[in-house]
Amino acid sequence: MADNINNTGSGGGNAGLAFIVGGIVVVLVVVAYFVFARGGATESKDINVDVNLPEVSAPAVPGTN
Repeated sequence: MADNINNTGSGGGNAGLAFIVGGIVVVLVVVAYFVFARGGATESKDINVDVNLPEVSAPAVPGTN
């Protein structure tokens, strides 16, 4: 009994997938450059928040003089 196997070489879809994955790698390299090489992740920022609110008194309750 002979088996007929037809390999038509339908690997053309892999080229498109490789192009997409390559584009994603390039974008990640650019993002990594801006984050690490330019000091984005290691830059220390001095953030000083001082909240001073005025004192607010409650209104007088009627009938408790």
